[in-house]
Amino acid sequence: MKFSLTTLGVSSASPTTDRYPSAHILNICGRLLLIDCGEGCQMLMKRHGISLMKTGRIFLSHVHGDHVFGIFGLMSTLSMSGRTEPLHIYAPETFRGILDFFRGQFLERECYPIIFHPLTSGEPETVWEDNGITVTAFPLLHRVPTYGYLFREREPELNVRKEAVSALSLSVEEILALKEGRDVRREDGTVLETQSLTYRPYEPRSFAYCSDTAVFDALPGIVRGVDLLYHEATFGDDCADKAAEMFHSTARQAGETALKAGAGKLVIGHFSSRYKDPSVLLAQTREVFPQTEIGWEGKEFEVPLKKNEK
Repeated sequence: MKFSLTTLGVSSASPTTDRYPSAHILNICGRLLLIDCGEGCQMLMKRHGISLMKTGRIFLSHVHGDHVFGIFGLMSTLSMSGRTEPLHIYAPETFRGILDFFRGQFLERECYPIIFHPLTSGEPETVWEDNGITVTAFPLLHRVPTYGYLFREREPELNVRKEAVSALSLSVEEILALKEGRDVRREDGTVLETQSLTYRPYEPRSFAYCSDTAVFDALPGIVRGVDLLYHEATFGDDCADKAAEMFHSTARQAGETALKAGAGKLVIGHFSSRYKDPSVLLAQTREVFPQTEIGWEGKEFEVPLKKNEK
């Protein structure tokens, strides 16, 4: 039951010789979700053995080139490769015109459906869910409409304790009710309590993506308790004024957000090209939040499964 983030592009607006613009893959139990799609994204995916064809959904934070320029090549390749499965794209409403332009100029024929989900809400909003995942988009504080994303596993079904099945001669109907969290009252008045007869097999895992954004008071609460947090760290302490002017965050501010949110682990990225060695940014973040790692091309961050005792 894999749950991992692979960072691919961790540069900000200007790429460097060893850092590409924003692009990341979230793998949740085999579902490949692409988060931002900067220039060179499809080449990075191929380089690191990530299937383009199995990527079913793309989540774009905002319409700045370093977050979307790679989507044109990716969609063209999918068309040439004979994709037939739908491609879902979640992005601010402002992306609609870009998508229409691409379709009109570069797709001679659409081999696969492209389904656009425009984001317009000023509040956190569930934008997709299935039987295993819930995705919430929430507004960030940037120069253009920008959204972060919170990915959560759904609560797993309760397990009935094996010893209780035989000891209480539980029927199929009773087992199903207990697994759904419903207490059962038998004809003799006995109450079978879910709390004592069941357990949750594991704790659902979560990941939040926050890029690009200035700090704001509500953000830690939105991502409260997240297992893994990706947060931009465009600038260091030396450029705090620049960060505020450009509606970005410093590395230290990323650490403060993670600390206030009670995050399990923080990954930083979206580094300005002025920092040839972003380890200085990592050091500043760790002064506030020691459980910080630096994003790098092809680096995978796995959230382990937390099993509960029976």
